[in-house]
Amino acid sequence: MSRQKSRREFLQNTSALGAALYVGGAIDLRGQERSANEELNVVCFGVGGKGGSDSSNAATFGKVIAICDVDRNTLESKGKSSGFENAEKFTDYRELLAKYGDKIDIATVSTPDHMHGPITLAAMRLGISCYTQKPLTRTIYEARLLAQVAQETGVCTQMGNQGTALDSSREAIAQIQSGVLGTLKEVFAWSNRPVWAQGPGRRMDMAKFTAQAKKEDPENAELLISKKKTEIEKALERVDWKSWIGVAPYREYWPGLYHTFQHRGWWDFGTGALGDMACHQLTVPFASCGLRDPISVVARTTGHDYDSFPASSIIRFEFPETAERPAIPFWWYDRKGNKPPMEEFEKHGITNVSDSGVMIVGEKGTFYSTDDYCGRYELKGVDKVTVDYEKAENKGNNDLNNMYELFRAKRANDPKICKSNFIDRAGPLTETILLGNLAVWAAATGGAEGAMGDWGEKVEWDAKGLAVTNLDKLKTPRVADLIKPVYAEGHRLD
Repeated sequence: MSRQKSRREFLQNTSALGAALYVGGAIDLRGQERSANEELNVVCFGVGGKGGSDSSNAATFGKVIAICDVDRNTLESKGKSSGFENAEKFTDYRELLAKYGDKIDIATVSTPDHMHGPITLAAMRLGISCYTQKPLTRTIYEARLLAQVAQETGVCTQMGNQGTALDSSREAIAQIQSGVLGTLKEVFAWSNRPVWAQGPGRRMDMAKFTAQAKKEDPENAELLISKKKTEIEKALERVDWKSWIGVAPYREYWPGLYHTFQHRGWWDFGTGALGDMACHQLTVPFASCGLRDPISVVARTTGHDYDSFPASSIIRFEFPETAERPAIPFWWYDRKGNKPPMEEFEKHGITNVSDSGVMIVGEKGTFYSTDDYCGRYELKGVDKVTVDYEKAENKGNNDLNNMYELFRAKRANDPKICKSNFIDRAGPLTETILLGNLAVWAAATGGAEGAMGDWGEKVEWDAKGLAVTNLDKLKTPRVADLIKPVYAEGHRLD
């Protein structure tokens, strides 16, 4: 399919966008012919937070022609940065793609989790290579679909788990694959996340605020309500809230509750601590231990309300036997201080446990990392062996290296150059990780006073068919809804 035809179809499938567009100084590339040696054209979706560094890294290797962010303050600030002065500005990704779709070589996608899938899908369907932040998607089905579309279109892809571009993590994978640990027995990962708000009962809107104000401070209620309305109106002058909501069910804007950097704690918009950090921490275990296609998952949590993620969780994944290893469990712990039992460490000679880390237990020895990317590690009980592995091309740091890998792949027209491409690594890794959130959903009841509750219902899983095999036996509502999302009108999933 030609790019021009894809662009026409994109325009036909996109509904009226209203007044969401925010335009700055533009460069007109229409009708220009570009040689194979010319600089690659880049667009950036989400240019604040991690998107700030992702877009800057992309600008190091290409020419940024347009940027998109729902926050006009962020958009304008980035537009003044070196390399972005001539980039046209948008607040709606569909407007950007409709105008520049056939001129774009590479897109970076660094938005809240729920918009990773729709933006990346729309870009890939136009023949655009994509660098998409972790977690690759908010739901399991989207992760599978992104890999399929990458395969169908042949575009180059890379997920933003930059630890993949660390030589030390690549060496670690090769060490474990060599068999130095012996027969693999168990995998653990623990994280000090969340560092954002999570927990039940946090949702707020004007109706709830009004009721609370009238009950708690009736004398000043009207003044408080008026001030809050003014605050919201002023904030929405700078935030394109409809575009921020995107594919998700609509809810009111509330200052500081969702934007900025609070999306990850909400089921509609994020993936919790698991989605945030496991894409980093499982870089080595996933590749070296074959953590694909789990068959069941079960969790304990501090409790949630099916709207906000719990403050903390423990998840157990079960993986079936493969030709390379026996059946093994993978344990996940989130929240600072929530770790595997101390005796699990002491029997391997580990006495001072890091706040975040990974441990892979083998029959002969143990891999222990105190680094979120598994870049800093040691082997317990065994010595390193001589291994061969492909080193990253060093451009200054692992963030730059990971981005450069996509540019190198695009120039060579070889998607396999990217170690965290959607087909071989990022898609299957994201599928594995996000299954854990089905178990978290099914463990909504916490203990007393914020303590960990009992184990929730076990979710049995058919990874190939993306189906819960014991769904008819589960009492937890809407478990299957977490597998495949329903996009709001005006956005395309399938």
